Amino acid sequence: MESTAQPLRLERTNNKAGFLRSAKSKKGQFMKHVTIIGAGKIGGAIARMLAETGDYAVTIADRSAEQLGKLDAHLAVKPLELDITDAAALDAALTGQFAVLSAAPFHLTGAIAESAARTATHYLDLTEDVATTCKVEELARGARSAFIPQCGLAPGFISIVANDLTKHFDTLDSVRMRVGALPQYPSNALNYNLTWSTDGLINEYIEPCEAIVEGKLTVVPAMEEREEFSLDGVTYEAFNTSGGLGTLAKTLEGRVRTMNYRTIRYPGHQAIIKALLNDFNLKNRRDVLKDLFENALPATMQDVVVVFVTVCGWKDGRYLQETYANKVYAGVVAGKKMSAIQITTAAGICTVLDLLADGTLPQAGFVRQEEIGLDAFLANRFGRVYDPDVMRMAKAG
Repeated sequence: MESTAQPLRLERTNNKAGFLRSAKSKKGQFMKHVTIIGAGKIGGAIARMLAETGDYAVTIADRSAEQLGKLDAHLAVKPLELDITDAAALDAALTGQFAVLSAAPFHLTGAIAESAARTATHYLDLTEDVATTCKVEELARGARSAFIPQCGLAPGFISIVANDLTKHFDTLDSVRMRVGALPQYPSNALNYNLTWSTDGLINEYIEPCEAIVEGKLTVVPAMEEREEFSLDGVTYEAFNTSGGLGTLAKTLEGRVRTMNYRTIRYPGHQAIIKALLNDFNLKNRRDVLKDLFENALPATMQDVVVVFVTVCGWKDGRYLQETYANKVYAGVVAGKKMSAIQITTAAGICTVLDLLADGTLPQAGFVRQEEIGLDAFLANRFGRVYDPDVMRMAKAG
């Protein structure tokens, strides 16, 4: 299938705020109609990126009229007040749409996937929740549309990078995946500011984590196996959190001796969180923990996303290591200032949508992130935000 997508181009501006924008689609009939569920920071960023291309007509749905009212007005974006617990209303909203993109909290994602199956709508989500992904995989069996979960940063881009590195070896030994969304200027004991979904953050701190240990897929506890490493002169800690491996663990089971995912933080964070979860028993009082986080940890737009993947194995009889390391900072995308976590997460799902729309990805059934080639991802107009050279050019413009 020939793509109708228009390439993004960098625009230089006097205030150096310009970033990635696209030429408008010349033929309106080629616009694909998509619905985004969830009008929070990530959902709004996705809508903005897609609308700016001129290739997508976007409906963004949320049950909160107040949340919808906070969105920037755009000719290609239509707000829709919708309660997704009303299955009939959700089905009506998705009927005739090319795709639905879930940016809703993880516990609501299953209902969206069920509606996508009923209406034969392509389905993409950002969830890190293992149980939700298992449900999506079940719904994808025999489906008339594509079901592509975990399209964000981790899981998502991290799986694409790790899988690409594994192809450089004859035999694998270890795959270590590390990702963190961090404040550039930490100023509290946790060395942390809220940068994304509080529900998602708590979920990954509490739920069990998949890992491959001595060749076998197993479950390890969250917040454990702390390590330290340095990158660009900065010291970080990393520890087990849930969901980051995505489906890659099952894909590589039996082929690798050790595989794990850990979240990156500044040193000292893990010890305090463990005290809150265990000594104060807040792991069983998520509502209290959420209230504490949201009223004591200020949000910030000045963040940095750190991606660090290391693969070891044998090539031509030699034991070798390859590493992918990258940092993405907050910036201006599609004419809007966005945090690094907004940029990387929204760009991830927008890239996958583009690859689905141009026929690069399967059009039906369950699609894993590791089925997406890294070169294709980075060459995409949205995926280019992960390219340090592109980011550097935009800032210098």
